[in-house]
Amino acid sequence: MKLLFAGTPDVAVPSLRALAADTEHFEVVAVLTRPDAPQGRGRRLMPSPVKQAAIELGIPVIESDPKQPGFVDELRETGAQMAAVVAYGKILKQGVLDALEHGWFNLHFSLLPQWRGAAPVQRAIWSGDTLSGATVFRITAGMDTGPIIAQSTVEIGMHETAGELLERLAQDGSQLLQMALRTVVDGTALPIEQPQGAYERAEKITVADAHIRFEAPAFAVDRQIRACTPEPGAWCELVSSQDAAGMTLHVLQGSIADQNEPQLPEQLPPGHLAVSKQHVWVGTLTGAYELISVKPQGKRGMKAADWARGALLGPDARCR
Repeated sequence: MKLLFAGTPDVAVPSLRALAADTEHFEVVAVLTRPDAPQGRGRRLMPSPVKQAAIELGIPVIESDPKQPGFVDELRETGAQMAAVVAYGKILKQGVLDALEHGWFNLHFSLLPQWRGAAPVQRAIWSGDTLSGATVFRITAGMDTGPIIAQSTVEIGMHETAGELLERLAQDGSQLLQMALRTVVDGTALPIEQPQGAYERAEKITVADAHIRFEAPAFAVDRQIRACTPEPGAWCELVSSQDAAGMTLHVLQGSIADQNEPQLPEQLPPGHLAVSKQHVWVGTLTGAYELISVKPQGKRGMKAADWARGALLGPDARCR
């Protein structure tokens, strides 16, 4: 089966590689990805991870916008009969979906119909879900509402970040996608319509959303930090004394404080900091939360205890 692959970020690369390697069932004739984008401090144009992998594999790359006139003709010229989509990042109109006779199939990182939308892994962690997974479904006009071809389930680790879970699902999902598309090719697929109902939507997490609210319970703070790691990055404003200007402090890793730690302060108001030789704690609504690694404004990430020793924190230091 001649296959078009559409994807952009790192999490899509395992699926591209798996399908390209399965020459018994598929011929990946082209890769559709987002155009090169400026990155880094120098804002140099850089190809997407999927484009880099496609070039390495010797697969032609298409960077045209599917909304542009003439895209359907360009698509048909590839000879593709079906398409696999993983985190491509653009909405496909019905005319594009109809252009491939065997359809477009998406690998989505949630147990649909729960968490339709842009940030399913992040929202699952933030909501305290204990299970996540991957779903392969046929793309239709609705947002992640098409009939399901295959699903797999994984447990979410107690301390797992969104980045760690997404990396794990990207690997597992590549095999799920490969298996599901094989059933489409050989005619054994049994699509199941998604049940109707009101389900949580996985809206994109913004930088403003990632602002840590230490007045929340410790478990909620932990979920927020894990959900926002590595992107867009959980952060707070650090005020080191009563009259000091605030600075941005990113929290890269943390955990609910160990209540058996002898140096743990008995009471710590939300947002206020307490420091020992090996620990940095910040107060929440229900108790202390330990900062394990941080990234101060304008610096690299480091252990929180190392940062605190050089930060000259005053007795009124707090995060807000």
